[in-house]
Amino acid sequence: MALLVTRRRGGDVIPTREFEDVYDRLGQLMNAVLGGLAEGGDGGVWVPMADVSETEDSYIVEVDVPGARKDQLDVQLSERELIVTGRIEEQERERRHRKTRRTGQFELRTVLPGDVDAERVEAHLSDGVLTVTIPKARAAKPRHIEVSA
Repeated sequence: MALLVTRRRGGDVIPTREFEDVYDRLGQLMNAVLGGLAEGGDGGVWVPMADVSETEDSYIVEVDVPGARKDQLDVQLSERELIVTGRIEEQERERRHRKTRRTGQFELRTVLPGDVDAERVEAHLSDGVLTVTIPKARAAKPRHIEVSA
């Protein structure tokens, strides 16, 4: 059983972040199970593999979309939720012996753990990996105020 990582701010546990992680993981699990069943014959939506990491100043989401072109991808950011959708077309072959690569409509949704700067988001596709860099919002920093007499 996987354990959740407890996030702390100044020694305090942030329970909403824990629930968001559980919700995100549950959604991925449900999509993997139900998406795999739906894909059987009706071309259901599937969830691509992805990594979400964090640097000091941004969140980085890397999504595996082998065979996709940039015009087949749509990247949206709604508050803190990143949504990557698209469609990978199946190539027609005269005779197929094995098929394990996913094709058709896909969707990835993930909630980022902190506030973001939506105006500076960048997305880059290279070698079948879509890399979305989402800068963190600048935190309100305390400001020293001079007292006058």
